[in-house]
Amino acid sequence: MMPAVLSILIAFTIMGTALVDLAVTNLQASSNIVGGQKALNIAEAGLNYYMWHLNHDPTDYKDGNSTPTTPNPSLGYGPYTHQYIDANGVDEGTYTLWINPASNNSTVVTVQSTGEAAGSNVTRTVSAQIGEPSFASYGVVSNTALWFGNDESADGPVDSNQGVRMDGPSDSTISSANATYVPSSELGGNGSTSEPGVWCSSSVTSPVNCNTRSKTDWVYPVPQVNFNTVSSSLCTIKKAAFAENSSTSSLATESNACSQTPSTLTSTYLPERNSTYSTTRGYLIILNSNGTYNLYDVNAQNDTLSSYTSALTTTLVSTNITIPSGGVIFAEDNVWVLSNPTFNGRVTIAAGRLNSTGSSTYANIEIAGPLLYSSKNGSDSIGLIAQESVLIAPYAPPTSGAFTFEVDGALLAENGEVWYPLTYTSNSGRYTRGWTASNQQLLFYGSVATNQTWTWNWEEGGQPCSGDASYDPVNGCISGIENTTTEYDYNLEYAPPPDYPLTSGYNILSWRQVLTHP
Repeated sequence: MMPAVLSILIAFTIMGTALVDLAVTNLQASSNIVGGQKALNIAEAGLNYYMWHLNHDPTDYKDGNSTPTTPNPSLGYGPYTHQYIDANGVDEGTYTLWINPASNNSTVVTVQSTGEAAGSNVTRTVSAQIGEPSFASYGVVSNTALWFGNDESADGPVDSNQGVRMDGPSDSTISSANATYVPSSELGGNGSTSEPGVWCSSSVTSPVNCNTRSKTDWVYPVPQVNFNTVSSSLCTIKKAAFAENSSTSSLATESNACSQTPSTLTSTYLPERNSTYSTTRGYLIILNSNGTYNLYDVNAQNDTLSSYTSALTTTLVSTNITIPSGGVIFAEDNVWVLSNPTFNGRVTIAAGRLNSTGSSTYANIEIAGPLLYSSKNGSDSIGLIAQESVLIAPYAPPTSGAFTFEVDGALLAENGEVWYPLTYTSNSGRYTRGWTASNQQLLFYGSVATNQTWTWNWEEGGQPCSGDASYDPVNGCISGIENTTTEYDYNLEYAPPPDYPLTSGYNILSWRQVLTHP
Protein backbone atom coordinates (compact mmCIF):
# COMPACT_ATOMS: atom_id res chain seq x y z
CA MET A 1 0.00 0.00 0.00
CA MET A 2 2.95 2.35 0.54
CA PRO A 3 3.54 3.01 -3.18
CA ALA A 4 -0.16 3.83 -3.63
CA VAL A 5 -0.19 6.18 -0.63
CA LEU A 6 3.01 7.88 -1.80
CA SER A 7 1.57 8.29 -5.29
CA ILE A 8 -1.58 9.90 -3.90
CA LEU A 9 0.49 12.21 -1.67
CA ILE A 10 2.72 13.21 -4.59
CA ALA A 11 -0.31 13.86 -6.79
CA PHE A 12 -1.97 16.05 -4.13
CA THR A 13 1.34 17.86 -3.56
CA ILE A 14 1.67 18.60 -7.29
CA MET A 15 -1.95 19.69 -7.49
CA GLY A 16 -1.60 21.85 -4.38
CA THR A 17 1.56 23.48 -5.68
CA ALA A 18 -0.13 24.16 -9.01
CA LEU A 19 -3.13 25.69 -7.25
CA VAL A 20 -0.85 27.87 -5.12
CA ASP A 21 1.09 28.96 -8.24
CA LEU A 22 -2.19 29.67 -9.99
CA ALA A 23 -3.44 31.72 -7.06
CA VAL A 24 -0.19 33.67 -6.90
CA THR A 25 -0.30 34.26 -10.66
CA ASN A 26 -3.92 35.39 -10.48
CA LEU A 27 -3.08 37.65 -7.56
CA GLN A 28 -0.19 39.17 -9.47
CA ALA A 29 -2.35 39.55 -12.57
CA SER A 30 -5.09 41.20 -10.52
CA SER A 31 -2.52 43.48 -8.95
CA ASN A 32 -1.18 44.38 -12.40
CA ILE A 33 -4.70 45.05 -13.67
CA VAL A 34 -5.43 47.26 -10.69
CA GLY A 35 -2.06 48.98 -11.03
CA GLY A 36 -2.54 49.38 -14.79
CA GLN A 37 -5.97 50.91 -14.33
CA LYS A 38 -4.64 53.27 -11.68
CA ALA A 39 -1.72 54.18 -13.96
CA LEU A 40 -4.15 54.85 -16.82
CA ASN A 41 -6.32 57.06 -14.60
CA ILE A 42 -3.24 58.96 -13.42
CA ALA A 43 -2.04 59.40 -17.02
CA GLU A 44 -5.45 60.83 -17.96
CA ALA A 45 -5.19 63.18 -14.99
CA GLY A 46 -1.96 64.45 -16.54
CA LEU A 47 -3.79 65.28 -19.79
CA ASN A 48 -6.53 67.09 -17.90
CA TYR A 49 -3.95 69.04 -15.93
CA TYR A 50 -2.20 70.27 -19.04
CA MET A 51 -5.47 71.18 -20.76
CA TRP A 52 -6.19 73.33 -17.68
CA HIS A 53 -2.65 74.74 -17.89
CA LEU A 54 -3.07 75.75 -21.55
CA ASN A 55 -6.37 77.45 -20.83
CA HIS A 56 -4.54 79.66 -18.33
CA ASP A 57 -1.26 80.05 -20.24
CA PRO A 58 -1.78 79.11 -23.91
CA THR A 59 1.80 79.88 -24.97
CA ASP A 60 3.58 77.79 -22.32
CA TYR A 61 4.72 74.44 -23.70
CA LYS A 62 7.32 73.85 -20.94
CA ASP A 63 5.02 73.32 -17.95
CA GLY A 64 6.22 76.54 -16.33
CA ASN A 65 9.90 75.60 -16.76
CA SER A 66 12.68 77.19 -18.81
CA THR A 67 14.24 73.89 -19.92
CA PRO A 68 14.86 72.15 -22.17
CA THR A 69 15.62 74.88 -24.67
CA THR A 70 15.34 72.48 -27.61
CA PRO A 71 12.38 70.10 -27.88
CA ASN A 72 12.63 66.39 -28.55
CA PRO A 73 12.02 66.02 -32.31
CA SER A 74 9.11 63.60 -31.87
CA LEU A 75 7.82 64.23 -28.33
CA GLY A 76 8.37 67.94 -27.77
CA TYR A 77 9.35 69.49 -24.43
CA GLY A 78 9.79 67.32 -21.34
CA PRO A 79 9.92 65.15 -19.38
CA TYR A 80 8.01 66.94 -16.60
CA THR A 81 7.01 64.72 -13.67
CA HIS A 82 4.25 65.51 -11.15
CA GLN A 83 3.04 63.71 -8.04
CA TYR A 84 -0.62 62.81 -8.28
CA ILE A 85 -2.33 63.57 -4.97
CA ASP A 86 -5.98 62.59 -4.68
CA ALA A 87 -8.78 64.54 -2.99
CA ASN A 88 -7.95 62.92 0.35
CA GLY A 89 -4.32 63.97 0.20
CA VAL A 90 -3.07 60.45 -0.63
CA ASP A 91 -0.07 60.13 -2.95
CA GLU A 92 -1.40 57.86 -5.69
CA GLY A 93 1.63 57.96 -8.00
CA THR A 94 3.15 60.14 -10.69
CA TYR A 95 2.51 61.30 -14.25
CA THR A 96 5.22 62.40 -16.64
CA LEU A 97 4.42 64.83 -19.46
CA TRP A 98 5.79 65.56 -22.88
CA ILE A 99 4.35 68.62 -24.67
CA ASN A 100 4.67 68.97 -28.45
CA PRO A 101 3.70 72.55 -29.38
CA ALA A 102 1.52 73.60 -32.27
CA SER A 103 3.13 73.94 -35.68
CA ASN A 104 2.25 75.81 -38.86
CA ASN A 105 0.08 78.29 -36.93
CA SER A 106 -2.11 75.48 -35.63
CA THR A 107 -3.85 75.76 -32.27
CA VAL A 108 -3.37 72.01 -31.65
CA VAL A 109 -0.91 70.82 -29.00
CA THR A 110 0.00 67.15 -28.60
CA VAL A 111 0.43 66.09 -24.96
CA GLN A 112 1.73 62.64 -23.95
CA SER A 113 1.28 61.56 -20.34
CA THR A 114 2.73 58.45 -18.65
CA GLY A 115 1.11 57.42 -15.38
CA GLU A 116 2.61 55.13 -12.70
CA ALA A 117 0.73 54.09 -9.57
CA ALA A 118 2.48 54.22 -6.20
CA GLY A 119 3.90 50.83 -5.13
CA SER A 120 3.72 49.50 -8.68
CA ASN A 121 6.08 49.37 -11.60
CA VAL A 122 3.21 49.22 -14.10
CA THR A 123 2.94 52.26 -16.37
CA ARG A 124 0.37 53.38 -18.89
CA THR A 125 0.84 56.10 -21.53
CA VAL A 126 -1.83 58.13 -23.25
CA SER A 127 -1.52 60.79 -25.94
CA ALA A 128 -4.04 63.49 -26.80
CA GLN A 129 -4.40 66.35 -29.22
CA ILE A 130 -5.61 69.42 -27.36
CA GLY A 131 -6.89 72.29 -29.47
CA GLU A 132 -8.60 75.65 -29.21
CA PRO A 133 -11.39 76.30 -31.74
CA SER A 134 -11.52 79.62 -33.58
CA PHE A 135 -14.18 81.41 -35.63
CA ALA A 136 -12.65 79.55 -38.59
CA SER A 137 -13.82 76.25 -37.03
CA TYR A 138 -17.14 76.74 -38.83
CA GLY A 139 -18.17 76.69 -42.44
CA VAL A 140 -20.66 79.40 -41.49
CA VAL A 141 -21.28 80.92 -38.05
CA SER A 142 -23.67 83.81 -37.51
CA ASN A 143 -24.93 85.97 -34.69
CA THR A 144 -28.31 86.11 -36.50
CA ALA A 145 -30.62 83.52 -38.04
CA LEU A 146 -29.62 81.54 -41.14
CA TRP A 147 -31.65 80.02 -43.98
CA PHE A 148 -30.23 77.51 -46.45
CA GLY A 149 -32.73 77.03 -49.27
CA ASN A 150 -33.22 73.72 -51.04
CA ASP A 151 -30.91 74.98 -53.82
CA GLU A 152 -28.11 75.68 -51.31
CA SER A 153 -25.86 73.17 -49.57
CA ALA A 154 -24.07 73.57 -46.25
CA ASP A 155 -20.47 72.39 -46.26
CA GLY A 156 -18.76 72.11 -42.88
CA PRO A 157 -20.16 72.94 -39.43
CA VAL A 158 -22.91 75.60 -39.34
CA ASP A 159 -23.93 77.49 -36.21
CA SER A 160 -26.28 80.36 -35.41
CA ASN A 161 -26.88 82.24 -32.20
CA GLN A 162 -30.55 82.50 -33.26
CA GLY A 163 -31.64 79.54 -35.37
CA VAL A 164 -31.17 77.74 -38.68
CA ARG A 165 -33.64 76.71 -41.36
CA MET A 166 -31.85 73.95 -43.27
CA ASP A 167 -33.75 72.96 -46.42
CA GLY A 168 -30.66 72.03 -48.45
CA PRO A 169 -28.14 69.20 -48.08
CA SER A 170 -25.60 69.36 -45.23
CA ASP A 171 -22.54 67.26 -44.40
CA SER A 172 -21.70 68.27 -40.83
CA THR A 173 -23.14 69.54 -37.56
CA ILE A 174 -25.91 72.15 -37.78
CA SER A 175 -26.35 73.88 -34.41
CA SER A 176 -28.27 76.72 -32.79
CA ALA A 177 -27.99 78.49 -29.46
CA ASN A 178 -31.78 78.43 -29.04
CA ALA A 179 -34.17 75.55 -28.44
CA THR A 180 -36.78 77.53 -30.39
CA TYR A 181 -36.89 80.87 -32.24
CA VAL A 182 -39.23 82.94 -34.41
CA PRO A 183 -37.71 83.36 -37.89
CA SER A 184 -38.62 86.40 -39.95
CA SER A 185 -40.17 86.15 -43.40
CA GLU A 186 -36.79 87.04 -44.94
CA LEU A 187 -35.21 84.03 -43.19
CA GLY A 188 -37.74 81.31 -43.80
CA GLY A 189 -40.49 82.00 -41.27
CA ASN A 190 -43.55 84.19 -40.99
CA GLY A 191 -42.38 86.43 -38.17
CA SER A 192 -44.82 85.02 -35.61
CA THR A 193 -44.57 81.20 -35.50
CA SER A 194 -41.96 79.60 -33.25
CA GLU A 195 -39.76 76.93 -34.84
CA PRO A 196 -37.13 74.53 -33.43
CA GLY A 197 -33.55 75.81 -33.18
CA VAL A 198 -32.74 73.84 -36.34
CA TRP A 199 -35.56 72.90 -38.72
CA CYS A 200 -36.66 72.43 -42.29
CA SER A 201 -39.94 72.95 -44.11
CA SER A 202 -42.02 69.79 -44.53
CA SER A 203 -42.93 71.03 -48.00
CA VAL A 204 -39.31 70.59 -49.16
CA THR A 205 -38.79 67.12 -50.67
CA SER A 206 -35.91 67.72 -53.07
CA PRO A 207 -32.93 67.42 -53.23
CA VAL A 208 -33.40 66.12 -49.68
CA ASN A 209 -36.74 65.24 -48.15
CA CYS A 210 -37.33 67.24 -44.98
CA ASN A 211 -39.65 64.57 -43.60
CA THR A 212 -37.24 61.64 -43.94
CA ARG A 213 -33.76 63.22 -43.84
CA SER A 214 -31.38 62.35 -40.99
CA LYS A 215 -31.36 64.98 -38.26
CA THR A 216 -28.81 63.34 -35.95
CA ASP A 217 -26.33 66.17 -36.64
CA TRP A 218 -28.86 68.88 -35.72
CA VAL A 219 -27.85 70.06 -32.25
CA TYR A 220 -29.69 72.67 -30.18
CA PRO A 221 -29.44 74.45 -27.88
CA VAL A 222 -25.66 74.93 -27.68
CA PRO A 223 -23.63 77.73 -26.02
CA GLN A 224 -23.57 81.01 -27.94
CA VAL A 225 -20.56 82.05 -29.99
CA ASN A 226 -19.50 85.36 -28.50
CA PHE A 227 -18.86 87.90 -31.26
CA ASN A 228 -17.94 90.49 -28.60
CA THR A 229 -14.55 88.77 -28.26
CA VAL A 230 -13.59 89.93 -31.76
CA SER A 231 -13.05 93.48 -30.48
CA SER A 232 -10.34 92.33 -28.09
CA SER A 233 -8.86 90.16 -30.86
CA LEU A 234 -8.53 93.21 -33.11
CA CYS A 235 -6.73 94.95 -30.27
CA THR A 236 -4.42 91.94 -29.89
CA ILE A 237 -3.63 91.98 -33.62
CA LYS A 238 -2.96 95.73 -33.53
CA LYS A 239 -0.51 95.30 -30.65
CA ALA A 240 1.18 92.41 -32.48
CA ALA A 241 1.54 94.68 -35.52
CA PHE A 242 3.08 97.38 -33.33
CA ALA A 243 5.47 94.93 -31.66
CA GLU A 244 6.92 93.55 -34.89
CA ASN A 245 8.50 96.82 -36.05
CA SER A 246 11.12 98.75 -34.08
CA SER A 247 9.56 102.12 -34.94
CA THR A 248 6.27 101.20 -33.21
CA SER A 249 7.31 98.42 -30.80
CA SER A 250 7.24 100.69 -27.73
CA LEU A 251 3.52 101.33 -28.30
CA ALA A 252 2.66 97.63 -28.00
CA THR A 253 3.10 97.63 -24.23
CA GLU A 254 1.28 100.89 -23.54
CA SER A 255 -1.90 100.57 -21.48
CA ASN A 256 -3.77 102.49 -24.20
CA ALA A 257 -2.01 100.74 -27.09
CA CYS A 258 -5.21 100.04 -29.00
CA SER A 259 -6.30 103.68 -29.07
CA GLN A 260 -2.89 104.84 -30.27
CA THR A 261 -2.88 106.10 -33.88
CA PRO A 262 0.71 106.75 -34.95
CA SER A 263 1.26 108.11 -38.44
CA THR A 264 4.17 105.72 -38.99
CA LEU A 265 3.51 103.26 -41.82
CA THR A 266 5.27 99.90 -41.49
CA SER A 267 4.94 96.50 -43.15
CA THR A 268 2.61 95.45 -40.32
CA TYR A 269 0.75 98.66 -39.41
CA LEU A 270 -1.13 100.91 -41.84
CA PRO A 271 -2.23 104.19 -40.18
CA GLU A 272 -5.39 106.22 -40.72
CA ARG A 273 -5.49 107.87 -44.11
CA ASN A 274 -7.28 110.82 -42.52
CA SER A 275 -8.76 111.58 -39.14
CA THR A 276 -12.09 112.11 -40.91
CA TYR A 277 -13.47 108.71 -41.89
CA SER A 278 -14.65 107.91 -45.42
CA THR A 279 -15.97 104.59 -46.76
CA THR A 280 -14.20 105.26 -50.07
CA ARG A 281 -10.71 105.82 -48.68
CA GLY A 282 -8.14 103.40 -47.29
CA TYR A 283 -5.61 100.89 -48.66
CA LEU A 284 -5.44 98.38 -51.51
CA ILE A 285 -3.41 95.25 -50.67
CA ILE A 286 -2.48 92.94 -53.55
CA LEU A 287 -1.14 89.61 -52.26
CA ASN A 288 1.59 88.16 -54.48
CA SER A 289 2.57 84.58 -55.27
CA ASN A 290 6.03 85.04 -53.74
CA GLY A 291 4.69 85.74 -50.24
CA THR A 292 4.88 89.53 -50.54
CA TYR A 293 2.28 92.22 -51.07
CA ASN A 294 1.90 95.45 -53.02
CA LEU A 295 0.39 98.43 -51.22
CA TYR A 296 -1.60 101.34 -52.64
CA ASP A 297 -3.42 104.28 -51.11
CA VAL A 298 -7.09 104.28 -52.11
CA ASN A 299 -8.26 107.86 -52.52
CA ALA A 300 -11.73 107.29 -54.02
CA GLN A 301 -14.08 104.53 -55.18
CA ASN A 302 -16.77 104.44 -57.85
CA ASP A 303 -18.07 100.89 -57.43
CA THR A 304 -20.43 101.07 -60.41
CA LEU A 305 -17.44 100.79 -62.74
CA SER A 306 -16.26 97.56 -64.30
CA SER A 307 -12.98 96.58 -62.57
CA TYR A 308 -10.91 97.58 -59.56
CA THR A 309 -8.41 99.37 -61.78
CA SER A 310 -11.16 101.74 -62.96
CA ALA A 311 -13.34 101.71 -59.84
CA LEU A 312 -10.55 102.66 -57.44
CA THR A 313 -8.45 105.81 -57.57
CA THR A 314 -5.09 104.68 -56.19
CA THR A 315 -1.55 105.83 -55.54
CA LEU A 316 1.29 103.29 -55.33
CA VAL A 317 3.00 103.14 -51.93
CA SER A 318 5.37 100.18 -52.38
CA THR A 319 5.68 96.78 -54.07
CA ASN A 320 6.92 93.37 -52.92
CA ILE A 321 6.63 94.13 -49.21
CA THR A 322 7.57 91.02 -47.25
CA ILE A 323 4.73 89.48 -45.29
CA PRO A 324 5.65 89.99 -41.59
CA SER A 325 7.03 86.95 -39.77
CA GLY A 326 4.11 87.13 -37.35
CA GLY A 327 1.73 86.95 -40.29
CA VAL A 328 -0.52 89.89 -39.34
CA ILE A 329 -1.22 93.25 -41.02
CA PHE A 330 -3.37 95.76 -39.16
CA ALA A 331 -4.94 98.71 -40.99
CA GLU A 332 -6.46 101.65 -39.13
CA ASP A 333 -8.73 102.19 -42.13
CA ASN A 334 -10.68 100.43 -44.88
CA VAL A 335 -8.92 97.76 -46.92
CA TRP A 336 -9.42 96.47 -50.47
CA VAL A 337 -7.72 93.14 -51.21
CA LEU A 338 -7.08 90.67 -54.06
CA SER A 339 -4.37 88.19 -55.10
CA ASN A 340 -1.86 88.45 -57.95
CA PRO A 341 -2.74 85.91 -59.30
CA THR A 342 -2.48 83.58 -56.28
CA PHE A 343 -1.07 83.94 -52.77
CA ASN A 344 1.52 81.67 -51.22
CA GLY A 345 1.75 82.01 -47.42
CA ARG A 346 -0.29 82.65 -44.31
CA VAL A 347 -1.56 86.10 -43.39
CA THR A 348 -4.29 87.81 -41.42
CA ILE A 349 -5.41 91.27 -42.53
CA ALA A 350 -7.44 93.17 -39.95
CA ALA A 351 -9.17 96.53 -40.46
CA GLY A 352 -10.49 98.68 -37.63
CA ARG A 353 -10.49 102.26 -36.38
CA LEU A 354 -10.06 101.35 -32.73
CA ASN A 355 -9.60 104.93 -31.57
CA SER A 356 -13.03 105.94 -32.92
CA THR A 357 -16.48 105.48 -31.43
CA GLY A 358 -19.71 104.81 -33.25
CA SER A 359 -20.56 102.40 -36.05
CA SER A 360 -20.40 105.16 -38.66
CA THR A 361 -16.60 105.02 -38.50
CA TYR A 362 -16.16 101.22 -38.50
CA ALA A 363 -13.71 99.95 -41.14
CA ASN A 364 -14.64 97.52 -43.93
CA ILE A 365 -12.72 95.03 -46.04
CA GLU A 366 -13.70 94.74 -49.72
CA ILE A 367 -12.62 91.86 -51.95
CA ALA A 368 -11.75 93.73 -55.13
CA GLY A 369 -10.93 90.76 -57.36
CA PRO A 370 -10.13 87.03 -57.25
CA LEU A 371 -8.54 85.95 -53.95
CA LEU A 372 -6.79 82.63 -54.52
CA TYR A 373 -4.45 80.29 -52.66
CA SER A 374 -1.49 78.79 -54.46
CA SER A 375 -2.46 75.44 -52.90
CA LYS A 376 -5.29 74.07 -50.79
CA ASN A 377 -3.31 71.72 -48.54
CA GLY A 378 -3.33 73.99 -45.48
CA SER A 379 0.00 75.70 -46.21
CA ASP A 380 -1.80 78.82 -47.49
CA SER A 381 -4.42 80.79 -45.58
CA ILE A 382 -5.84 84.31 -45.72
CA GLY A 383 -7.78 85.74 -42.80
CA LEU A 384 -9.85 88.90 -43.31
CA ILE A 385 -11.21 90.49 -40.11
CA ALA A 386 -13.29 93.65 -40.48
CA GLN A 387 -14.57 95.83 -37.68
CA GLU A 388 -17.73 96.31 -39.80
CA SER A 389 -18.28 94.16 -42.94
CA VAL A 390 -16.41 91.97 -45.41
CA LEU A 391 -17.91 92.30 -48.87
CA ILE A 392 -17.32 91.27 -52.45
CA ALA A 393 -17.11 94.50 -54.45
CA PRO A 394 -19.65 94.75 -57.31
CA TYR A 395 -16.76 95.17 -59.78
CA ALA A 396 -14.77 92.16 -58.51
CA PRO A 397 -16.22 89.45 -60.83
CA PRO A 398 -15.77 89.71 -64.62
CA THR A 399 -18.28 91.99 -66.31
CA SER A 400 -19.61 89.35 -68.71
CA GLY A 401 -18.94 85.98 -70.32
CA ALA A 402 -18.30 82.60 -68.72
CA PHE A 403 -16.26 82.62 -65.51
CA THR A 404 -15.64 80.97 -62.16
CA PHE A 405 -14.93 83.78 -59.72
CA GLU A 406 -13.14 82.34 -56.68
CA VAL A 407 -12.56 83.66 -53.18
CA ASP A 408 -10.37 81.69 -50.74
CA GLY A 409 -10.11 82.75 -47.11
CA ALA A 410 -11.54 82.96 -43.62
CA LEU A 411 -13.85 85.99 -43.52
CA LEU A 412 -15.01 87.59 -40.26
CA ALA A 413 -17.30 90.61 -39.81
CA GLU A 414 -17.30 91.80 -36.19
CA ASN A 415 -20.37 94.06 -36.38
CA GLY A 416 -21.66 93.86 -39.94
CA GLU A 417 -22.14 91.41 -42.79
CA VAL A 418 -20.22 89.03 -45.02
CA TRP A 419 -21.94 89.52 -48.36
CA TYR A 420 -22.30 90.78 -51.86
CA PRO A 421 -24.11 94.14 -51.34
CA LEU A 422 -27.58 94.82 -52.73
CA THR A 423 -26.82 98.45 -53.67
CA TYR A 424 -23.74 100.38 -54.67
CA THR A 425 -21.75 102.43 -52.16
CA SER A 426 -21.51 105.26 -54.68
CA ASN A 427 -25.24 105.04 -55.51
CA SER A 428 -27.29 103.56 -52.70
CA GLY A 429 -30.49 103.82 -54.75
CA ARG A 430 -29.26 101.51 -57.52
CA TYR A 431 -29.26 97.69 -57.33
CA THR A 432 -25.88 96.08 -57.94
CA ARG A 433 -24.88 94.03 -60.96
CA GLY A 434 -26.21 90.48 -61.27
CA TRP A 435 -25.04 87.33 -63.06
CA THR A 436 -27.55 84.56 -63.78
CA ALA A 437 -26.01 82.38 -66.53
CA SER A 438 -25.18 78.80 -65.56
CA ASN A 439 -21.56 79.29 -66.72
CA GLN A 440 -21.11 82.32 -64.43
CA GLN A 441 -20.24 80.93 -61.03
CA LEU A 442 -18.86 81.92 -57.64
CA LEU A 443 -16.67 79.44 -55.75
CA PHE A 444 -16.03 80.32 -52.12
CA TYR A 445 -13.47 78.17 -50.26
CA GLY A 446 -12.90 78.96 -46.60
CA SER A 447 -15.00 80.03 -43.63
CA VAL A 448 -17.63 82.70 -42.94
CA ALA A 449 -18.25 84.34 -39.55
CA THR A 450 -20.77 87.16 -39.61
CA ASN A 451 -22.53 89.22 -36.99
CA GLN A 452 -25.38 90.03 -39.38
CA THR A 453 -26.34 88.88 -42.88
CA TRP A 454 -24.44 86.41 -45.05
CA THR A 455 -25.30 86.13 -48.75
CA TRP A 456 -23.69 86.10 -52.20
CA ASN A 457 -26.85 87.17 -54.07
CA TRP A 458 -30.29 88.79 -53.76
CA GLU A 459 -33.65 87.99 -55.36
CA GLU A 460 -35.61 91.13 -56.21
CA GLY A 461 -38.85 90.02 -57.86
CA GLY A 462 -39.92 90.07 -61.49
CA GLN A 463 -39.27 92.24 -64.51
CA PRO A 464 -38.43 94.94 -65.18
CA CYS A 465 -35.27 94.62 -63.10
CA SER A 466 -34.06 97.70 -61.26
CA GLY A 467 -30.54 99.03 -61.57
CA ASP A 468 -28.02 96.48 -62.84
CA ALA A 469 -29.80 93.35 -61.60
CA SER A 470 -30.17 90.48 -64.10
CA TYR A 471 -33.34 88.54 -64.83
CA ASP A 472 -33.66 84.80 -64.28
CA PRO A 473 -36.97 83.21 -65.44
CA VAL A 474 -37.13 81.00 -62.32
CA ASN A 475 -35.95 83.29 -59.53
CA GLY A 476 -36.62 86.74 -60.92
CA CYS A 477 -34.22 89.67 -60.77
CA ILE A 478 -30.84 88.84 -59.27
CA SER A 479 -28.12 91.04 -57.77
CA GLY A 480 -24.89 89.15 -57.24
CA ILE A 481 -23.86 85.76 -58.61
CA GLU A 482 -26.82 83.38 -58.68
CA ASN A 483 -24.87 80.10 -59.09
CA THR A 484 -22.60 79.67 -56.09
CA THR A 485 -20.64 76.91 -54.38
CA THR A 486 -19.51 77.40 -50.79
CA GLU A 487 -16.88 74.92 -49.56
CA TYR A 488 -15.48 74.78 -46.04
CA ASP A 489 -11.69 74.64 -45.79
CA TYR A 490 -11.23 71.90 -43.21
CA ASN A 491 -7.56 72.90 -42.87
CA LEU A 492 -8.84 75.94 -40.96
CA GLU A 493 -10.50 73.88 -38.22
CA TYR A 494 -7.43 73.82 -35.98
CA ALA A 495 -4.93 75.67 -38.19
CA PRO A 496 -6.60 79.08 -38.64
CA PRO A 497 -4.81 82.14 -40.07
CA PRO A 498 -2.34 83.86 -37.70
CA ASP A 499 -3.92 85.34 -34.53
CA TYR A 500 -7.42 84.55 -35.78
CA PRO A 501 -10.03 85.17 -33.04
CA LEU A 502 -10.83 82.18 -30.83
CA THR A 503 -14.28 81.15 -29.65
CA SER A 504 -13.58 79.08 -26.52
CA GLY A 505 -10.91 77.38 -24.41
CA TYR A 506 -8.86 74.28 -25.13
CA ASN A 507 -10.58 70.91 -25.52
CA ILE A 508 -9.36 67.33 -26.01
CA LEU A 509 -9.86 66.60 -29.70
CA SER A 510 -8.51 63.06 -29.86
CA TRP A 511 -7.23 60.52 -27.34
CA ARG A 512 -5.37 57.23 -27.64
CA GLN A 513 -3.41 54.83 -25.48
CA VAL A 514 0.24 54.43 -26.43
CA LEU A 515 1.79 50.96 -26.13
CA THR A 516 5.25 52.36 -25.43
CA HIS A 517 6.34 55.28 -23.30
CA PRO A 518 9.17 57.81 -23.51
